[in-house]
Amino acid sequence: MKGAGEEGGDPEASGGHSLNAAGLRHLRRPASPGAARGRPTGPAPPDSSTRRAARLLRWYPAAWRARYGDEFAELLIAEFAEQPRSWRRAADVARGGLLARLSRAGLSGNPPDSTEQVRARLATAACSAGAFLAFGIALWAQLTIGWEWEPPSTAATRVAMTSMSAGVLLLAVLALLAVVPLAWSAARAVRHRRARHLLGSALLAVLGAAVLAAGSHHFENGWPGTGAHAWAQQGLVPGGVAAFSWAATLSVSAYWAHPAALAAFPAAEIAWMAVSPLSLIAGVAGVTGLVRRLDLSPRILRYEARLAGCAVTVMAVFLAGAGCWVVAEGSGPGLFHAGVIDAGGLVVMTVALSVARRAIGRAGTSALGSSPR
Repeated sequence: MKGAGEEGGDPEASGGHSLNAAGLRHLRRPASPGAARGRPTGPAPPDSSTRRAARLLRWYPAAWRARYGDEFAELLIAEFAEQPRSWRRAADVARGGLLARLSRAGLSGNPPDSTEQVRARLATAACSAGAFLAFGIALWAQLTIGWEWEPPSTAATRVAMTSMSAGVLLLAVLALLAVVPLAWSAARAVRHRRARHLLGSALLAVLGAAVLAAGSHHFENGWPGTGAHAWAQQGLVPGGVAAFSWAATLSVSAYWAHPAALAAFPAAEIAWMAVSPLSLIAGVAGVTGLVRRLDLSPRILRYEARLAGCAVTVMAVFLAGAGCWVVAEGSGPGLFHAGVIDAGGLVVMTVALSVARRAIGRAGTSALGSSPR
């Protein structure tokens, strides 16, 4: 195996690291005292150098550590003997570990040339979409409350409400279209008795979705938009959909920064605010696990990459609409006021969209490039 960072070495192995076999080959590893005296040596308890090497290796993903961890730990221990303390070394290991994690997620390194890398990039895009929607739906649900009670005072907010509502509908359709081939592939794996490795991810996805749906349905009765006076365009978003979305994103709230005000909430609602993001994380983790583990054909991967590309475009329109609302009317008083949590949500959505766009751009290039002509 070529050392990490050597020319032609494994891109995932390198992680951009400069502490490699070539660079440390001149260092002599210290021999144990027993070996020097010719006595047999058994497994020694981990010393401080071994523990330090193990801590530094945690920067790297588990798959990288399983493949290269022992060799790299020996190189680090030899380096400790020559130079016990070095912040540059620690920073270099951290940088290499983060790059290895980005490479495993499909966001760094060479363009993907295997279905495994394409699946990794699709899984990363799904995680980014989950983070985007967690904050995006929260902003949209807040906007629907004001919309239910009175018309907005600016045209920009009308445009924002229309574009965000259309975005939610399109993203729901795209999600449904994306889930169908995954479910079909999972059913085929079950039929051929090759689904054992999928059980954990499938259970996590189903459990997360079930808890989120059941809890949102239970707490939607507390939606603040109930009882509003009717006006011309009030029915743009059905009240049931708006209430369900509001309940699903109760955890995205500025009340976490005000414990005294939060303590006035019912205990069940506070518990739901804590549980709902965990159920969302579980659902997204389950779906991404299925994407990584399912035996998807190149044709399905191309299909999923196209859908993901469409989703990124819709997310960009949704983000633009949310930005219009916050900039045009969100800073003023009234039902359409946007707070710090909404501005922070825009930042998170922007980062999530950027990550998803990068992942999909690289996955789509590979997946679509292999399509038959």
